[in-house]
Amino acid sequence: MQTDGPEFLAQPIAENPAASERKLLAPIWHTVVFIIILLGNSYFTASTLPKVTAGGATAKQRIFEYAFTIGFEFILLLIVWLGIRSRGVKMKELIGGRWKSVEAFLLDIAIAFGFWLVAIAVLGGLGYLLGLTKGSQAGEAKKLADMLAPESPLALAMFILLSSVAGFVEEIIFRGYLQKQFAALTGNIYLGLIIQAIIFGAGHGYEGARRMLLIAVYGTMFGLLALWRKSLRPGMMAHAFHDSLAGVGLYLVKRGIIPMG
Repeated sequence: MQTDGPEFLAQPIAENPAASERKLLAPIWHTVVFIIILLGNSYFTASTLPKVTAGGATAKQRIFEYAFTIGFEFILLLIVWLGIRSRGVKMKELIGGRWKSVEAFLLDIAIAFGFWLVAIAVLGGLGYLLGLTKGSQAGEAKKLADMLAPESPLALAMFILLSSVAGFVEEIIFRGYLQKQFAALTGNIYLGLIIQAIIFGAGHGYEGARRMLLIAVYGTMFGLLALWRKSLRPGMMAHAFHDSLAGVGLYLVKRGIIPMG
């Protein structure tokens, strides 16, 4: 039985338990354990990161933090790979194959940039409605910037590397693995999309409750893009570009080149 592609996601769950099991990308226990790891890490970073950075971090410490996070991203990717490998699913099936021409590559770049512009507009409007632009939230935004901002050119380079890794790995984790896995479990591609987006938002505990909601909406948009394109590639590029640009902005603010209002 074929288990990849849009036809797989659109099929309802069969009443035969054995048939249903074959549609899953990985064992159910694997998904449960993986989500526990994601949420556990979110809680850990939300509770410890403010304390660790309260006294300020040196450039070397910040570089170490980025390097550690890169390593953790690849550990998560390894866990996903081990899970899908047990069911005979290949990583390229989650991503959506490869580019078949230069034109296809350029088209995905254009789609990624267009998606990013739309996402910025949507998230900006939602952020305004949630009160994230009010003066009362300025202090929280500054604390978050202080926790994440690169301190030196080398730290900025590491941040951009981290952003590129996160764009690749997190799209595989959330829009590749979890979205398709929950689509199979529920028999509905849109429920799969919503569940992964909720977990995506919950996985960013250090951002605070309001921004976690914003990130969940962002995850929903990435999920819709993946369904439309039947590929994670445009989402990977948009995700990496957005995070990298955020890092550049934080660096410029930290250096006083851009004032933080």
